[in-house]
Amino acid sequence: MCAVPTGDVEDALNVLGCHADVLSLDPHTVEDVLDDILRVGEHTGRSAEANRLVDRLRERMALVDDVVRGLPLVRTFPLEWLEPPFSGGHWVPDLVVRAGGEPVLCEPGEHSRPLRWPDVEAAAPDVIVFMPCGYDLAEATKEAAALGGVDALRSTPAWQSGHVYVVDATSYFSRPGPRIVDGLELLAWVLHPEALPEPAPGRVARVPTDG
Repeated sequence: MCAVPTGDVEDALNVLGCHADVLSLDPHTVEDVLDDILRVGEHTGRSAEANRLVDRLRERMALVDDVVRGLPLVRTFPLEWLEPPFSGGHWVPDLVVRAGGEPVLCEPGEHSRPLRWPDVEAAAPDVIVFMPCGYDLAEATKEAAALGGVDALRSTPAWQSGHVYVVDATSYFSRPGPRIVDGLELLAWVLHPEALPEPAPGRVARVPTDG
């Protein structure tokens, strides 16, 4: 629901009478996103810059891996939409794994899929991260106000322990670009706050669960 099909782009170019080399990117994992950055570099004559960028991103990812390796896995449900509830898909479950979590109701590389609230209740996640597709933190926080009205959600260990978060999804999770590594660092802090520095303001907030 957040992506424009390649065919639509080509149809629009035909209507405009414009001819262009359309580079279609369809990443499903973190590695796919990094590979696509290199592909964009190749197609734009910026291979050297793209390689340097990917090297820096990999260094940051390796630092997160060094910190979370060996820590207990945290059962984590990335919630991508509210009505109906959708699990996080594509690279998001991969980010959860790399952040030291165990994805709940989703698998790395798979599409986001619709769920029922009883599914979420039965899965009993320890952490819930609300990341509505395309929403920044302010917009997502407004949407998150409705979470408290979901009985099944309030019965989860995540809600009971106060481990429900809302994030700037459009900047760090919805779009397959370099900032997904910021999303990885953010998630790693959410799951293991004792081991990593707190993200900069404006990226994540805790959802009130005490009333």
